[in-house]
Amino acid sequence: MPGWVWFLIAVAVIVAAAVVAWRVAVARRRTNEFRERFGPEYDRTVKAAGSRRKAEAELAARQERRDKLEIVPLETELHQRYSAQWNDVQAQFVDSPVAAVASADALVTSVMADRGYPMEAFEQRAADISVDHPEIVENYRQAHRIRLRSDEGQASTEDLRQAMQHYRSLFDELLADGASDEPPTREDTDRGTPATTTADVGDGR
Repeated sequence: MPGWVWFLIAVAVIVAAAVVAWRVAVARRRTNEFRERFGPEYDRTVKAAGSRRKAEAELAARQERRDKLEIVPLETELHQRYSAQWNDVQAQFVDSPVAAVASADALVTSVMADRGYPMEAFEQRAADISVDHPEIVENYRQAHRIRLRSDEGQASTEDLRQAMQHYRSLFDELLADGASDEPPTREDTDRGTPATTTADVGDGR
């Protein structure tokens, strides 16, 4: 075989190896970016999806959907109102843990709605939240599972206490990064607390 043919074969092998190495590097960088972005939610999604490729495709779809949403901060007045309502929910737990967990679920759902998250099925809500709050979205899922067991009378008081803690972790996150920096205006003060907001709606299950 002529020498130039061997040369072309060698070049083709080198190019193919370079392409493979480049693809591996790109895939590794993509994986690292997803791991950094989603933290523990990345591993949970990989386990649920059954493969890294499927999981990363799902996480990319979540990110793309989230980028199209307009998530807004809460107005100061509404922020304060929700904080006060959470205090009422915590006090309610002493005498009625079941009702308190239901109220906590509804309150978190209402805050999400006022922030701009779509009120769709629970799993979609959790997926949307996972993009902004990947470290605690599993807490939200666990709280919701306990809430469902509670509705069937199958949750202990300790279960309900854990649900409250899980709901509180997401509630605090939603308020912490959702507070408006603008102080209430004189017009807002004169107007007073609105008669109804999405805080008055149900849990949206």
